[in-house]
Amino acid sequence: MLKLTARQEQILNLIRDAIQNTGFPPTRAEIASELGFRSTNAAEEHLQALARKGVIEIAAGTSRGIRLLESDLSSHLPGVPTSTPALQAHLNLPLVGRVAAGSPILASEHVEANYQVDPALFSAKPDFLLKVRGMSMRDAGILDGDLLAVKKTDMARNGQIVVARLGDDVTVKRYKKNGNNIELIPENPEYSVIKVKEEDEEFSLEGLAVGLMRSWV
Repeated sequence: MLKLTARQEQILNLIRDAIQNTGFPPTRAEIASELGFRSTNAAEEHLQALARKGVIEIAAGTSRGIRLLESDLSSHLPGVPTSTPALQAHLNLPLVGRVAAGSPILASEHVEANYQVDPALFSAKPDFLLKVRGMSMRDAGILDGDLLAVKKTDMARNGQIVVARLGDDVTVKRYKKNGNNIELIPENPEYSVIKVKEEDEEFSLEGLAVGLMRSWV
């Protein structure tokens, strides 16, 4: 069985919890903040140590490029998501751009391109990529022009990052539901919380964010 330090196990649990709760691994800054490190360099050093021990893999060129790997460690960390097998076919994912009101998000007229993507980069199998517009999710590491990997679903848990349709707009926000009231929360103080009712005809959930790609695509 792999031997990890107490701090390494703490970071591994933090990664696991972030993936389970939000669909994303944490950033170095989030790890540093959560564990009280003075800089992101300390978080990076621990991540590199976990990678050397074969517990995680660090993917270059992605905003949150950390994925958990299958190992003996999973036997004493219940619930840790494991990677898919290394040898597998790439996914062919449509890239969705502008979405016309009232039409399905995956309608052919919305698809700008298709990309061959390694599914191991994501916390769950995505159905499409969405081109992010604006900086409302900046503090979650999601920037204008990024390609957000989305798993199509109409259900979400509080705290997850979702793709929602509001009338003519498709937006990426953090989801919070209280009774029939829903809040779509930005990760940038310059933007306001969007409040909607679950039964609002102009509102629908299009999917969950399960990963992010940037300039390497």
